[in-house]
Amino acid sequence: MTKDLAAAIRPTLVLTLLFAALTGLAYPALVTALGQLFFPAQANGSLIERDGHVIGSELIAQGFASPRYFHPRPSAAGKGWDATNSGGSNYGPAARPLVDRVKGELATLAKEGNPVPADLVTASGSGLDPDISPEAARFQIARVAAAQHLSPGAVSTMVSQAIQYPLFGFIGEPRVNVLMLNLALDKEAASGAKSAR
Repeated sequence: MTKDLAAAIRPTLVLTLLFAALTGLAYPALVTALGQLFFPAQANGSLIERDGHVIGSELIAQGFASPRYFHPRPSAAGKGWDATNSGGSNYGPAARPLVDRVKGELATLAKEGNPVPADLVTASGSGLDPDISPEAARFQIARVAAAQHLSPGAVSTMVSQAIQYPLFGFIGEPRVNVLMLNLALDKEAASGAKSAR
């Protein structure tokens, strides 16, 4: 009886160990190796460096409060844009804290113009969405141009160049990566300062 039980269990144990090795070790190791070989920047978090220091990631939003920069969507992650505590507020659409926050943001943004794009007053599910809509970027052009002492036309051109279009023309929505746009803005402001000397 014991030999029969061992014979019956043996194939199950062998298959369990085999598939654990294949799916738990070999496959992840292969995918990691291929990612490092063919897409090293993306596999390592799409990190952005400046002067040898990591200043952010293309995949994670950062809070920009200065009028000199384009602002991302609001964040409910931790105390705002906290990559270690991502998530939404879980408030329903009629929740008083959410309604009050949106009303406050609308009142602030209405000073820049109307209509206010929805993504400038609504947080993403993770609270860390690095992108805004082209409309949200265009909405901020006048403020940024004035604060940076650049022409609105030059800033508008930068926004147009920063638009990422849907994959294959239909997968996703047009979007603008806020950090990448702000880095381009810094580069433009620096080159303008050098030419003014």
